[in-house]
Formats: sequence, C-alpha cells, structure tokens
Amino acid sequence: MGAARQVAVAVRWNFLGFLQNPRIILTFLFSFILCFFLSGRAMTVAKYYDSPVQAFEPFIWTFGDATSVLLCAMLLILLFMDLPKLSPFTPYLLLRMKKSRWLMAQLIYIVLVTCFYMLSVLLFTGILCMEKTYPGNIWSKTAALLAYSEMGRELSVPSTVKVMESTSPVECSLQIVLLLTCYALSLGFLMLLFQMRLGKKAGIAAGLSYSLFGFLLDPKALAALLHKEDYQMYQIRRIVGWLSTLNHATYGMHDFGYDVLPSIGESCLLFLLLLGVLACLSFRTLKNYHFHSFTGE
Repeated sequence: MGAARQVAVAVRWNFLGFLQNPRIILTFLFSFILCFFLSGRAMTVAKYYDSPVQAFEPFIWTFGDATSVLLCAMLLILLFMDLPKLSPFTPYLLLRMKKSRWLMAQLIYIVLVTCFYMLSVLLFTGILCMEKTYPGNIWSKTAALLAYSEMGRELSVPSTVKVMESTSPVECSLQIVLLLTCYALSLGFLMLLFQMRLGKKAGIAAGLSYSLFGFLLDPKALAALLHKEDYQMYQIRRIVGWLSTLNHATYGMHDFGYDVLPSIGESCLLFLLLLGVLACLSFRTLKNYHFHSFTGE
C-alpha cells in the first residue's frame, strides 16, 4: 500500500496545473480544430444522402484511415514534450521513494493523459456531427449506401461490407479508440525513453521519426517504389500491415476474415510487447539517469 500511495502522489503531482498549462490548452484546441476539418467528410456524406447517421459513425469515418490516425497522434508530441516531469518538487519525491516508483508514476501519467486525449477526440467528433446523428447501436442507411458505392472509397470513408458484417458501430468505435490509444502510448513511451537517454530534443526527434516511419510505409508509395501493378497491391498491403505500427493502429488495415492481415487482437498484442520493451529499457536507463535539472517549466 505504501508503494501504491507513493506512486499515486507522484502521478497527482504531475497533473497539478495540467489544465492551466498553455501548451496543454493549445493541444486540445488543435485537436478540436483537427476534428472539425476531418469530420467534414462525414458531414458531406450525411448531407449528400440527406439521412441521419449513427452517433459513432462520424468518429469511425474520421479516424478510419492512416493519415487521420497520424495527425491525431502527432499532437501528443506537444503533450509529452516535458517528460519526464522535473520540478523543484522532484528531489523531495526522490528522497522519499525509489526511482522505479517515480518512473512508474511517469508511465501511468502517460497512460492517463493518452486516455483523456482520446476520449476528448471522441467527444469532439460527436459534438461536431450531432446535428444528423441518432443514438441507436445500428448501422445507418448512409453507412450501407457507402459500403455498396464508390463514394466511400473516393472520400476515404472506411464503411465497408466486411466491417458492417463483423461488428456494430459502438464496438467498432471502441476498437478504433483502443488502437489509437495503443499507438499513442507507444509514441509516449518512446519519447520518454529517448528524453531520459539523450535529452528532450532527442525525445522530440524520436517522436517525429516514429511518426515519419509510419507515414513513409504507405502502401501506395511503397508500390510505386517497388514498381508493383494494381493486382499486386494486396502483397504490399500485407507487408505494410504487419511492419508499420501506424497501420496496426488503422482499423481498416486489419483482417476481417478476407485478408491475410493482423487482427485487432494481434495488433494490440504487438503494441503491448512494444510497450513492455520500451518500459523495460526506461527502467534500465533510469539506473544511470542524472537528475541534474529541477527548474521545471
């Protein structure tokens, strides 16, 4: 109980002044603006067919492709720029708890901030599109029309027959939130590791490189580079679907019984393994970490 209480105190200290921090406020403001622009596709579809959509469908259509996932996760770099949390109070904590407990508090802080951020994204999307939504957990006629037409593909809306056959809107949106959270956590843990090893600039560079790696492993770009024809695209999608963490975080890049792609469970398992490796490396790094600055922000 003593160890858990110490970790809880450190986590609570990390959240002091959280909502008053200008950088945090800007991050959530940019998140709202991002949702406003990306949800335009969902509203375009609803207005085109002049029919209501299920409350979670705008979120599913907004964050169902890799580019939207990447843009959403990139804002987390702003949230995690100050990791690990160092302030004049840090020496007081370190004198009264083990370094490992202090680091555990940083990891828990990343988890809580990520979950809070993802829930806010879900809320923003719902608010922006609530004019033409209904609460029932049933796919709308608009989703069915998109699944059987070319408009969904043209607007990059991930409404497909295989998705509608395998899950409900609420379950689908929860799976997307889970995948987004796993990707965001891997980004946060990676930034923490590099910031402890090489400094804050290295942590930011690691976060940007992690995002750039996923962006460059785009199936279309890779197919053009390897001179693949359209009928060979399934091979590229299969390779990228397993290698890219960004594609593991993209709902449409998973196996629904028709493709040789990772399932939702397999992607979550791979993210958990990655998070475990990053956490272990962070604990090892902590042994040689020098707390040379407690000036705060």
